[in-house]
Amino acid sequence: MSVAGVVLAAGAGRRFGMPKALVEVQGNLLVDRAARALGAGGCDPVLVILGAAEDEVRARAELEDARIVSNPEWATGMGSSVRVALEALADTDVDAALVLPVDMPGIGAEAVRRVGALASPSVLAAASHRGRRSHPVLLGRQHWAGIAETARGDSGARDYLKPRTVTTVSCDDISDGFDVDRPEDLERTGT
Repeated sequence: MSVAGVVLAAGAGRRFGMPKALVEVQGNLLVDRAARALGAGGCDPVLVILGAAEDEVRARAELEDARIVSNPEWATGMGSSVRVALEALADTDVDAALVLPVDMPGIGAEAVRRVGALASPSVLAAASHRGRRSHPVLLGRQHWAGIAETARGDSGARDYLKPRTVTTVSCDDISDGFDVDRPEDLERTGT
């Protein structure tokens, strides 16, 4: 089964004070870390969805193996980025899309590989951390139309997934599911 990787990196990072795609952790931009994790975890293609500060991200990031996709409606929330990503993948032959928000530096290639191993056109799966559903989230192609229809505001695929069975894959032993919302959250990354 083939899996595309999607980095959601279009937001302005209001709570953080800057777009999180441009935040540097251990010498790497968060957007580069996320794209590398998806690629090293077996995703092909890897799409990076950009919006706020797109020109600066393009200038500073090392996304040579990723396909950059612009989200002109980024200010409306994550849902628009999910829709843009699924639309960009519509003409590919991938079976599923593995979605990773840019602000989760504790997710590496091992977690991507573990969740991605469940890929199929009908799959709905996600990593779990400390017993809670987390990221990355694996969305089988058969669900894309329904997800695109319900992805609004900042909910992404959440509203579509809520009434459905989502297989969870424990990743506590190989990754950390925290997200970076504020500058003080970077302390968890060791910087």
